[in-house]
Amino acid sequence: MRLGEQLRERRLSRGLTQARLAALAGLTRQKVIAIEKGDQSVGINAYSRVLGALDCEFQVTPAAMPTLDEIQGVFD
Repeated sequence: MRLGEQLRERRLSRGLTQARLAALAGLTRQKVIAIEKGDQSVGINAYSRVLGALDCEFQVTPAAMPTLDEIQGVFD
């Protein structure tokens, strides 16, 4: 699931409107909308502010290489 979708779900589960989340994060509602849509022009600082307002944090997880079984058929 994409980060913007996860943040939207978290916002909704906490009963927050986009406007209220924006106020808590010190951002505009338009910026929250852009984050939830996954707009590539949004900087990491805005994501950090929203994450903080939602009591969340970034977690870096190493990417795993797919196994041959997982990609079987990709080149068929």
